[in-house]
Amino acid sequence: MLNKDKFEKRINKDYDKVYCKLGGVNGLGKYILKRTATIAVSLFVIITITFIMMHAIPGGPFTRENTLPETVLESLNEKYRLNDPLWKQYFDYVLGILRLDFGPSLQRSGVSVNQLIEEGFPATFTLGLSSVIYILMIGVPLGVFSALKHNKWQDRMIVFFTSLGVAVPSFVIATAIIFVFSAKLNILPSNGLSSWKHLIGPVIALSGFSLSFIIKMTRTCMLEVMEADYIRTARSKGISIQKVIFKHALKNATIPVITYVGPMVATLLTGSFVIERIFAIPGIGKHFVESVGNRDYTVLLGITLLYAFILAFMVLVVDVLYMVIDPRIKMKD
Repeated sequence: MLNKDKFEKRINKDYDKVYCKLGGVNGLGKYILKRTATIAVSLFVIITITFIMMHAIPGGPFTRENTLPETVLESLNEKYRLNDPLWKQYFDYVLGILRLDFGPSLQRSGVSVNQLIEEGFPATFTLGLSSVIYILMIGVPLGVFSALKHNKWQDRMIVFFTSLGVAVPSFVIATAIIFVFSAKLNILPSNGLSSWKHLIGPVIALSGFSLSFIIKMTRTCMLEVMEADYIRTARSKGISIQKVIFKHALKNATIPVITYVGPMVATLLTGSFVIERIFAIPGIGKHFVESVGNRDYTVLLGITLLYAFILAFMVLVVDVLYMVIDPRIKMKD
């Protein structure tokens, strides 16, 4: 009969073998290069589709309810090269992106899209990163705890509140926080982002759905893994419950969770336009919403491309994390 040390070695012995077959570091490097090329093609497609859709909308960035004088309109179109053929505008824009130059804002004289992103992204990133940390630090442990207390009162309470969190929209949570904790109790500030206190309300509102989803997913995955044969065998060999959970069960349970975390991180890091508006946070969400209404093509394209890049990058990170957690997962081109 195997003792528990030998049993643990047998559980993990296939990991190194499979990793060697995958090519180790060199194989991983080739995989990342191929995925990077795929990301570049995807971004090119996104740029093309967004560019065409924006220019297909009737009107233009200088269309107003009160029509501008013809000479002024012609001068603005000439200044921003909107009179050029569409193919030339597209070609010039792509060349600018290759130089990491998103061009000038069509609605803010003398201001470039790069400046708007540099101005708004730090606030958006701070809010998003704080939300990610909050979700992972609370969501995963609560999901594991709920699974270990399956069908007990603690589990039922967590399931109830997570169901509530999934159902209630973020703007409702944000409004309730401002009404109760800002207007009535005067505990939290209701706008801006000048101190850590200003983060509490937006982070809770922005994290509501994702936190609840992570808890539910972690709980479900843990319940499935804890019923697996190798977990029951490990427990029968006398391995402590803590070691079984953190060394074996949690590793496999987090793989589906990571699938959701990747896009979630991208979404949170680029901010929630609604939450930024409600709490008057000076992030890129404000510029994005205004660019849609004003048909500010360059700002809309620049922020869309930024979001697409972060999303594609996080998907790549998730794929790499799969192999770090479980090298038995094969890398596919």
